[in-house]
Amino acid sequence: MALNPQLHPSGFPLPFVNEVLALARDGVEFQVEKLPDVPSGKIVTKGTIYLSNIRLVFVARQPVGNFFAFDMPLMFIHEESFNQPIFFCNNLSGKVHPVIQEGANPALYAPYPFKILFKEGGVGTFIPIFFGLLRSIRATESMRAAAQNPIPETQAPVDDMIRHAYIDPNDPTRLYLQQPLEPESELRRRHYNAPIEQQVSHY
Repeated sequence: MALNPQLHPSGFPLPFVNEVLALARDGVEFQVEKLPDVPSGKIVTKGTIYLSNIRLVFVARQPVGNFFAFDMPLMFIHEESFNQPIFFCNNLSGKVHPVIQEGANPALYAPYPFKILFKEGGVGTFIPIFFGLLRSIRATESMRAAAQNPIPETQAPVDDMIRHAYIDPNDPTRLYLQQPLEPESELRRRHYNAPIEQQVSHY
């Protein structure tokens, strides 16, 4: 997890080198708990969730205090569950470990519980691709206890998943058949922890 990741001026997450954006879903409600420097430690707000081969990123429709986005590396998500309650909307819940600075003790950092509530339509497109990417990453990368930069060494087959995805007509998810930034863009980052001017890719 990384609070307030870098965003492109148009609002989508600034990508990493070799990151492939799979989809975006508007109109979700996002809840996250145990945040430092946030009154009560909890945020509840609406916005857009982005899914790539590396992470989930929630971008708030309007900032809540100093909170405007939340970055969740897929390698650091656990206890994930797709829930279909009878009287409430479908939701995805789980916990995500924080991205820590090099040399820090990961045992000192507790995970953050989160929930994504799909209040505007179905989930038949989003959920299968999310769990497919999660399975792909876990099959090729084990979560390292002291991982500093949770970017997989191998790329999940996003293009193949999108080509074979079932498109649920009740699911307003937007699939990215073309990336919003070209692969050679100098805006692409190499890792999480360095200042942005030190982590952009220069080809």
